[in-house]
Amino acid sequence: MRFQKFVQFNLHRFILVNLIAITIGLLQCQPAVAEKVMIPMRDGVKLAADYYLPAGEGPFPVVLSRSVYGRNPVFAPIFTGMGMVYIVQDTRGRGDSEGKDTMFADDGWGDLQDGADTVAWILEQPWCNGKIGTFGPSALSIVQVLMAPATPRLTCQVIWVASCDFYGQLSYQGGVWRKALCEDWLNQVKSPHIIELWKSHPTKDDFWKKFEASAQASRVHAPALHVGGWWDIFQQGTIDNFVTRQNQGGEGAKGNQQLILGPWLHGPVKKPGDLTMPDNFQYDFTDHSKRFFEYWLAGKDNGVMNEPPVRYYTLGDVKDPSAPGNEWRTATTWPPFPTVATPYYLKADGSLDTAKPTDEKSSLTFKYDPANPCPTKGGAELTIPAGPFDQRAIGERADVLKFATPVLEQPVEVTGRVKVKLYVSSDAPDTDFTAKLIDIYPDGSEILMLDGIQRVKYRNGFEKAEPLPIGEIGEIEIDLWSISLIFNKGHRIGLHISSSNYPRFEVNPNTGDDFPPKEGEMRVAQNTVHLNSLRPSALILPIPEKDAEHAAAEK
Repeated sequence: MRFQKFVQFNLHRFILVNLIAITIGLLQCQPAVAEKVMIPMRDGVKLAADYYLPAGEGPFPVVLSRSVYGRNPVFAPIFTGMGMVYIVQDTRGRGDSEGKDTMFADDGWGDLQDGADTVAWILEQPWCNGKIGTFGPSALSIVQVLMAPATPRLTCQVIWVASCDFYGQLSYQGGVWRKALCEDWLNQVKSPHIIELWKSHPTKDDFWKKFEASAQASRVHAPALHVGGWWDIFQQGTIDNFVTRQNQGGEGAKGNQQLILGPWLHGPVKKPGDLTMPDNFQYDFTDHSKRFFEYWLAGKDNGVMNEPPVRYYTLGDVKDPSAPGNEWRTATTWPPFPTVATPYYLKADGSLDTAKPTDEKSSLTFKYDPANPCPTKGGAELTIPAGPFDQRAIGERADVLKFATPVLEQPVEVTGRVKVKLYVSSDAPDTDFTAKLIDIYPDGSEILMLDGIQRVKYRNGFEKAEPLPIGEIGEIEIDLWSISLIFNKGHRIGLHISSSNYPRFEVNPNTGDDFPPKEGEMRVAQNTVHLNSLRPSALILPIPEKDAEHAAAEK
């Protein structure tokens, strides 16, 4: 029971902690009165919706939320108090809506387009003035992202944490099933049938292309505000949504996107993981969202679109008030400035530095047993404790390779996308490699900042498996997603390499299969990381161009 309560709290943290605060803090309104309707879709299925009218004579602008969680009225007083109609709809097969629960499959630009059909219906109502915005966090944002390419009639969107590539950002990171996130969440929302459906597509096949909204950016015409956190489950999705629409969007969308990235989990908390954030960790993105709607839907010239498109928090040493970082910054684009992809090479003695290895044979080997995987402690999670936790205990395991720079004599800033390039081999038909970017504090704590995983057989792409022959050396790239972080003077930059992170990611059985067998044996793998002059494995950090040039000049 305690676990169930914990899971439920985390699933709805964003709504309960952050969104309801809007209702309490932004407006003091009288409860709105709902009118229930059944909105017909193109195949005849009807979806349940409640709409709330503001006081006064219409027509009015409209804010639409489409939800897998039920038609919660909590946001209605907010928008009706702003002189807008608020409508909240059960998605297909959810709540009181008809049809089969497909969990997002019919919300986009495919044969069925429930989001677009709903917008078309709203436009025909006498209380709608032709301006429609969409709103909602998490799953409610995912449906926003999916519907946008299907309807050019949207006026704007406010998207709080969403993926734009279901395969790589939701279900299969690095080709590996995101077990805890997908299974816990889908079971919690009573859609267990979706688990087996998604697991039946372990490669990025045609099934997943109907969820790849980033590839549809040119069809999107709506301005949008994108909000996310550095340790959010959809962190990279939030960034990619902004970047693709801002640079490749259709008329109306291109150049009219905004991005907010905070030091948050799936919503802001003062103490994410083992870090206690400074008091400035918050940013009132709820008020920013309100102003965004007022500008685009109500025509209020409130200056929101005159502000820099990007607002992001640069992390730093939270234990040293004088340390650089721990501050909000603004920029016109993402990444915010030119960077140099700087390799920090892994050495056999556990060191990590920018000098390329000189020997020709160095390597490190560890045993990976899928029956005894490395346990998850933190990371971009939802239903299990998430965020920047101390990794020292896990780092003591025999199946973890640890690397670290010398103590830094000057701060090192990392802003942008972080990757790890490894040259690997194994005595198993297939295996995984994990990587964790670690901020090592002077007190010895090893704080997880980013992590990722890569299945070896998908090293050349996720469309098809290409097993690496046993004993043969291959190159893989582990995508750790993005961050803005200053490693402070006196700290060290750390890296952990292993082959498991469970239950965050499903274990690789080392047999060539994508999932452990329900019956039968898994095998132990001897996995090797090569780190020599011929195969220089490295952590690739995006260092600001000016800092990289300065470091090169000093050398």
